[in-house]
Formats: sequence, C-alpha cells, structure tokens
Amino acid sequence: MKLCAVTSDFSIDARTIEACQRGDSEGFRLLFEVYKDRVYSIALYYFGGDEATAHDITQHVFLKLMTHISKFESRSEFSTWLYRLVTNACHDRRRALRRFLSFDTFGTREIPERRKSLEQHYIDSERERSIRTAIASLKPKLRMAILLKHFEDLSYDEISVVLGCSKGTVASRLNRGHQILARKLAHLRNGWDSGV
Repeated sequence: MKLCAVTSDFSIDARTIEACQRGDSEGFRLLFEVYKDRVYSIALYYFGGDEATAHDITQHVFLKLMTHISKFESRSEFSTWLYRLVTNACHDRRRALRRFLSFDTFGTREIPERRKSLEQHYIDSERERSIRTAIASLKPKLRMAILLKHFEDLSYDEISVVLGCSKGTVASRLNRGHQILARKLAHLRNGWDSGV
C-alpha cells in the first residue's frame, strides 16, 4: 500500500499512522523524516542548546513512538500526541539530570552565513545565546508552554492537551513566561528593532 505523503501543514495522514500501527517500516521512516527536526528543536531549546541531550531526547522519543504508536487514538491530532511524548521526555530527562545541568554553561550554536560580517555574526550569536539561556532558565512548565506556542505555533487548545492543563493555565504560564523573558532580554531591545 502506498503511503500518502505529508500534508501541507507538515502533518501525517491517517493512512500513514495506521501503517505504523501495523509495524510498517516505511511509515515509521516518514514519521521520523517529518517530525525529527521539530522534536530536536524543542529539546534543544528546552535544554538551553545542549545538542547531545537534544539528540538523545529525539532518539528516545522516536523509540518510544515505535513501541507505543498502537496506543494512539485518532480522536486527537497525531502531532499533539507526539508533542506530549516530547514534553514528557524533556521533563523526565531534566529530573534525571537535575544535579548536573547548568544552563549557563552551554555554548552557542553557530549559524554560518557568508554574507554577514564577523561583527554581525558575533552579535547574532550572542543574541541567540541570550534568548536560549533566558528560555532555558524558565521553570519547566513555563518553558514548555513558550516553546510550544512560539516555536511550534500551537494554539492554546493544543497546548492544553499536550500539557494536560486548562486553557486558562496555558494563558497564565505564557503570561508569566513572557514577563520573565521581557525582563531577562530587556538589554536586547535597545539595539534590536524587531523586539524580543
């Protein structure tokens, strides 16, 4: 059976999910290709730029996905269920490594852009490091709400499902997270016209 390709919003169709639930390796490959970068990105920002931990989380999430996809019910979006796996994996890893993590020590991931001057490249790298550090310093519940809203563009309804809380709680967490980030990143506003 030919699997349907990815839909326009980068989600997977029902036939692909059903194929995965039957153990189809091509379906799993398609799931991995569609969602690996999004899972990695959430984990990377959650752990303040720690690429090794982000890779570990990504592998863990997809291994869990392979063994638990039979539990997925089509009453909700597959992406919402997947984000729940990512959220749980991040929280579990944080708890396991709580004593060893230091968000202030993570380096900057360089973004090569040939057209930028060295000075501009440095400024951009420092800005990215500041944002990553500020996000990583948030309490986990606030951090995940910010990541799901602003990096994955989920709605309040979707975030409430992923995090297992009410929309009001989502709004409260986002509000608190925004206030904290605004304070921590105020120094960027002076030289950054586009804001935080």
